[in-house]
Amino acid sequence: MKIGLFTVLYNDQPLDQVLDHLSKLGYQAVEIATWKGSTHIDLDAILKGGASAYRRNIEERGFIISSLSTHLDGQLVLGPLDESTDDWFKGSPDEKVRYGSERIKKAIEAAAVLEVPVINSFTGCPHWGKWYIFPPANEKIWEGYWSLYKERWLPILDYAKDHDVKIAFETHPQEMNYNLETAKRLLEVSENHPSVGFNYDPSHFLWQQMDPTAFIYELGKRIFHMHAKDVECLPYSTSRTGVLVTGSWSRGARAVRFRTVGWGQVPWKPVITALLEVGYNYVASVEHEDPTMSRASGVAQAIQFLKPLLQVEPPEVKPWW
Repeated sequence: MKIGLFTVLYNDQPLDQVLDHLSKLGYQAVEIATWKGSTHIDLDAILKGGASAYRRNIEERGFIISSLSTHLDGQLVLGPLDESTDDWFKGSPDEKVRYGSERIKKAIEAAAVLEVPVINSFTGCPHWGKWYIFPPANEKIWEGYWSLYKERWLPILDYAKDHDVKIAFETHPQEMNYNLETAKRLLEVSENHPSVGFNYDPSHFLWQQMDPTAFIYELGKRIFHMHAKDVECLPYSTSRTGVLVTGSWSRGARAVRFRTVGWGQVPWKPVITALLEVGYNYVASVEHEDPTMSRASGVAQAIQFLKPLLQVEPPEVKPWW
């Protein structure tokens, strides 16, 4: 399994400079954000003939592109479509949906010409608070969101299939698929579409008090990409506020906070074992969001922790399913 990095962390630096730095640390893959404001790719330039030079520049430095990330554009497909997403695109709800959908299709086209097999995204959700079935009418409203998901996302999934690209939805709060149960529902509503799968991030399961290996064993063949990120539910604070805490991520002793890989509570050996058992042997893409550790330190710490664990070679057997 290769170790990669989600380069949006270094959006303030030119991609060449970032690649040279990551190469010295031993990274082997990069995940590239494609939304507005990303400085590491220009989708229009890629689609106007710049794909070969862009890919060659990355590969000559010893990297592969593990995925293109469309998370913020994907959020606009279902929402929320109010002022909370104006920083990504300001317009009417219909304009936001159209913009997000068109951007994702453009990313699919770019992935195809760059020979990148997968794009990562969020499903979006009109009003995620409706998952909680009080008032009782919320249950019916939440169920209606699945019909909206099907209406807006299935055409995009078909477009991805036509371009031989997979879409890996991240299972995450504020999305239609936020846990194992809703991830299974997403597959069902998607009619088991061949292009739909998941970007696996164990930190989002630990946060919600779930076993992070359950998702792997039950949906392993649909894991197309993964984020390597840790999380900590701080006992001192969770005993007082629980895990549904709000407030700034950088607040000291926050009840739930993301950590650099190896500094949180993710059981990495069981997680990696499970991934290998189900046949995932692609890329672990480090996503550094630790508020207690600098960018430089977090990126260096993550690969130092992961490298010996990912040197394990899987046996020459077919996945168990």
